[in-house]
Amino acid sequence: MVTNRPQGPARRRRTSQSAGRTLADAAHARLRDSIVTLRLAPGAPLAEVEVCRRLGISRTPVRAALARLQQEGLVETTGATRSGRVRVAPLTAADMRELFLMVGALDGVAARLAAELPEVGRQAVVHDAEAINARLRALSATDASDIRAAQDLDVRFHRCYEQAASGPRLLAKLAALHARRERYVRVYTEALVHTHSVRESLGEHGAIVEAIARGDADAAERHALFNYRNALARYWRIVAIHGDRSSWV
Repeated sequence: MVTNRPQGPARRRRTSQSAGRTLADAAHARLRDSIVTLRLAPGAPLAEVEVCRRLGISRTPVRAALARLQQEGLVETTGATRSGRVRVAPLTAADMRELFLMVGALDGVAARLAAELPEVGRQAVVHDAEAINARLRALSATDASDIRAAQDLDVRFHRCYEQAASGPRLLAKLAALHARRERYVRVYTEALVHTHSVRESLGEHGAIVEAIARGDADAAERHALFNYRNALARYWRIVAIHGDRSSWV
C-alpha cells in the first residue's frame, strides 16, 4: 500500500520547523508583553545575544520574534539594515497621534459592523458594553481609582463589539495597533484619571452603544471615531503638560 506520509528526513525537517515556529511564537509573546507593559522601556536596546540568554533559546527563533515585533511597530532597527541595532520603539507625540487616528478609523469600522448585526447579536453586544461601562463609571467615581482596572475596562469595552462583528483581518490589524496604543495608555492614564478625563469618555461610550442598539451603522462608526479623536485630544493635553516621553534610556 502506498502512503503519502513523509519519510525520515522530510518528517524531521517538518518537526524542526514546527518547533522553531513554536519557540519563535513564545519568544514573540514574552517580548511583546514586556514591551507593552513597559517592563522593557522605550528606547531600550535588544541585543540578540542578551535576549537569547534571557529566554533560553537560540538566535533563529529570537530573530523571527524580533522581525515580527518590528512589523508590529514595537521595535525598530537603527543604522544599516544588516548591522543595525534593534531597540524598543520610542514613544513620541507624533507616533501617538498617527496611532490613535488609525485605531479610531478601524474601531469605527468594527462599530459599524456591530450595528449591522441581527437584532439578537446587537443586543448581546449592548448588554456586555453597558455592563463594562457601568463598572468603569463606578470606578471613576472613587477618589482612588484603580488605574490598571480602568485601562483594562476601556480595552474590554472596545473589544466587546470589535470581536462580535469583525473578521480575522480586521481583528489582526486591531490587535497589532492596540498593543502599540496600550503603551501610551499605560504612561498617561494616571494623569487622565486625576484630571477626571476618564469620565469624559463614558458619554462617548454611551453614544456608541446607543447607535449599535438601534442599528444605526453610520452613527456607530462616527461615535467610535469621535471617541478615539477625543481620547487623542485628552492625551495630547497631558503630553503638553508632562512632556514627550520619547525614550527612557
